[in-house]
Amino acid sequence: MRVYLAGPEVFLADREAIATAKKAICAAHGLIGVFPTDPAPGAPEADTDWMRIYLGNEAHIQSCDALIANLTPFRGASADLGTAYELGFMRALGRPVLGYSNAPGNFTTRSLAALRGAMRRRANGQWEDGDGMEVEDFGLTDNLMIDGGIAAAGGAFVVNAVEEAAHWRDLGGFSRCVAHLAGMR
Repeated sequence: MRVYLAGPEVFLADREAIATAKKAICAAHGLIGVFPTDPAPGAPEADTDWMRIYLGNEAHIQSCDALIANLTPFRGASADLGTAYELGFMRALGRPVLGYSNAPGNFTTRSLAALRGAMRRRANGQWEDGDGMEVEDFGLTDNLMIDGGIAAAGGAFVVNAVEEAAHWRDLGGFSRCVAHLAGMR
């Protein structure tokens, strides 16, 4: 079983070390880890670097049987947008999706903290931001579409509370996702 390893670790200076560690965990469970920076055979040609990366990542996703996403909040209250896209793309293919976050807490709490006081309560008790937009409040780990997609796929969304300095390198939650996926076979 080939598993696409989605997440913002692609932006780390030592991304290849993280890729190697994740692939080793997959291999220990009889799975093949596919990291976004791996060469993507069969990906269409592109004129720009960003389009080459996009087409390569989609080719990887289409060639994989499942996806495990690092959904640790990235540059805000929620998961990396590219990772969320990849998770949704795999879910639309009808394949298993799993996720983990190395940050405790829920999406609502993180959203309210990110708004830094630019919010108020509506008459019905719901929070809204300074633009009058409701703040999602379901007590979920991330946006309901992320949590819902993982749940509907029969996957797992593991929250692994680690120190902030370890958010991008601790693989405990990832390991639990790999074990869950291996058990789904």
